[in-house]
Amino acid sequence: MYAETQSPYGSAALPEAFLSILKNLIRHPSVIGAEHSFYRVLQRELEERNVKVTWYEGLLVAEGDSPDSWYLSAHTDRHGLICTGPDEFQYAAFVAGARSDLLGNSVSESLMKKVVTRFEGESVFAYEPWSGSYLGQGRINGASVCPKRNNVIFDVTGLEHLVAGTPIAFRDQLTIKEDAIVGQLDNIFSVAVLIYLFEIGYQGTAFFTAQEEAGKSWRYLLEWFRRFGSTTNQLLVLDTSPYPDLNSAAKHNVILRRKDANSTFNQELTQRLANTCQALGLSYQYKDEYVESQNIVALEKGLPPASIGSTEMGRIIVASNKMVDGTTVQVATSGYHTLAEAAPKTSVKGFIDLLEHLVVPRN
Repeated sequence: MYAETQSPYGSAALPEAFLSILKNLIRHPSVIGAEHSFYRVLQRELEERNVKVTWYEGLLVAEGDSPDSWYLSAHTDRHGLICTGPDEFQYAAFVAGARSDLLGNSVSESLMKKVVTRFEGESVFAYEPWSGSYLGQGRINGASVCPKRNNVIFDVTGLEHLVAGTPIAFRDQLTIKEDAIVGQLDNIFSVAVLIYLFEIGYQGTAFFTAQEEAGKSWRYLLEWFRRFGSTTNQLLVLDTSPYPDLNSAAKHNVILRRKDANSTFNQELTQRLANTCQALGLSYQYKDEYVESQNIVALEKGLPPASIGSTEMGRIIVASNKMVDGTTVQVATSGYHTLAEAAPKTSVKGFIDLLEHLVVPRN
């Protein structure tokens, strides 16, 4: 039996300041490999809150007055398309330039089939990747798998004028429902939480990494630690965690992990998160134990087991030989990697409450 606690929340009121940040950020494009213009948006948001901002390749670093007190990290990239030739558009995460860091069966046939049917009829817009300048809008008519290139090719109307290398983002906005917030939440949700934490007094360091969906973000983050010779067991990576439906996602306020497919996480920090959840009356679940328990049922039915997942945290622990250590904290969502990804308000509130209690100094 996996360790978990049940959610005591019914409905939850979310901080208006957080929702305002998220509403703003979600409309700015940040397609995988074309995040530069979004970093400009982040820089302004952070500097307006008197936060020191430094740019590195694939990484924006934000520092408060006590930068060594905590290290938090969030991914900035979002799924979208890339123009790869005359009137040709491929899924950004799977283009040739992203393949070197996609491990295992990340670009499996089953995953590509899901992508083929996921975005038909959606509105998209193109932008200049450095400045963010608007380059026109279009509509996805359909998609198909090209077996020779092992990628999804999209049929898009209205963007025939684009040149190769131009990113195309999904047109998105935040929808606030009675029980959930809905939109293309991964990875913009975690970014908004970090900015909100600075607004309410966080004084540590925050990392905003690029190209996580292509499996590259951990390299940029590890390079920063190697560059400055830092070691820490206080790295905390924020993320979303997929569940099959909203009811399943709403069972817990916070999702934790003891490990992923790459490595065991920092046990002391993971336990500290669990203890804090208990002290605050927040429910939590260990995602790796949940998946392993589901796999027992699957094997009994003759079905293949699911992976417990490969995360940025696990990759950086292994690659640094534990010079950099830490754990993850996640919010459960349904409709993962769609424009209708939903996070229960109770989970969002629990996620923010946990982080505020942990990392924001109390006067």
